[in-house]
Amino acid sequence: MENIISKDRIAFISSNPDSIVEFSHLFKEEFDVFHFENIFKFIQWNNSNIPVKLVVTYSDLLSSNGITFRKICKNISTTANIPFVLIVDRITEANRNIALFEQFADIFEYPIQADEFLLRAKYLIENPPRYHASLTKNNTIFPKYKIPTSKRIFDIIFSSLALLCLLPFFIIFALIIVLESRGPVFYAAKRVGSGYTLFNFYKFRSMRHGADAMLKGLKHLNQYHESTLDGIQNFNNYLCPECQNANAGCQNKLYMDGEMICEKIFADYKRVKENFKFIKIENDPRTTRFGKFMRNTSIDELPQLINVLKGDMSIVGNRPLPLYEAEKLTTDQFALRFMAPAGITGLWQVTNRGLSGHMSVEERMELDNEYAKNSSFVNDIKIILRTIPALFQKENV
Repeated sequence: MENIISKDRIAFISSNPDSIVEFSHLFKEEFDVFHFENIFKFIQWNNSNIPVKLVVTYSDLLSSNGITFRKICKNISTTANIPFVLIVDRITEANRNIALFEQFADIFEYPIQADEFLLRAKYLIENPPRYHASLTKNNTIFPKYKIPTSKRIFDIIFSSLALLCLLPFFIIFALIIVLESRGPVFYAAKRVGSGYTLFNFYKFRSMRHGADAMLKGLKHLNQYHESTLDGIQNFNNYLCPECQNANAGCQNKLYMDGEMICEKIFADYKRVKENFKFIKIENDPRTTRFGKFMRNTSIDELPQLINVLKGDMSIVGNRPLPLYEAEKLTTDQFALRFMAPAGITGLWQVTNRGLSGHMSVEERMELDNEYAKNSSFVNDIKIILRTIPALFQKENV
């Protein structure tokens, strides 16, 4: 009986569907290649599966799939010593030096030479680098936001006093929420904050129980909706009609986000996949009556004072984003907004709120980037003062 030789697992991270298919074709005979569109999906999958032997990322050096990705993985025990290889569109002396400084094992130019890459990949898998602990915690060239002492002191004092004063109201709100609909008082969701860090984000629950499951049927109401997704909705049926008719299993396997799919199914999905980045529904039918009142008056945001006290976020900063939004913002144009603190209120919240119609994604990102470049304690105080009248402007979101 012929022995089945298991192949080494490697991860390929790229938001470019053509590069995913190309990489799979080049190396599927040598490796089990698991493809991921961004760092979030890879980290989530890697935490619950057998670790890969090599990580390859096709990205701009300074984007979130580049240096930020490498920096985050250096601080995770399961990925700290996995060799990382970077593929860029053009190698320069500068980006080569920065990549090696940031502890990428090697850097290649796209399109890669298969034989050269394969030789290097096998060597790195057999001889993985072992980084000293002091090196994995070094200061990198890529900017990382650190909350200034004065801002952190202000956050602690402000959030502590506010929570103490609001405690009686918290009890009243909790009773109303429980009486109106079953479920927990607080809603905790994973959000992405400064430096692409993940944390539990607290709010008073303003929606009915099971609201997340209802979202799929409401996408047509999304204010940021660009096109309707027709055709493939999931990868569970991973065999294309051609493979099904052949009755011999999939002949063109891909591992996308850890799930095996047919390459043709993947190509069809990418061709019709909707490309909106944010989900925002006006007069959301999932919201309870008291929930609408809380959202119109921003009462549902008050538990975020707990996040501020914990240090997850600040009073003023860029709004922390849900995973489904943050995973779309992986280009240099958007990455800057993650180099500022996450905050309860920020520049875009107090800019033309409720006066100029619906703010576009690009306008929001421009304001977030502007805050990241010009944040200061004085500007934070100005935003706080502008937030108070903004709370009374009607916007049912």
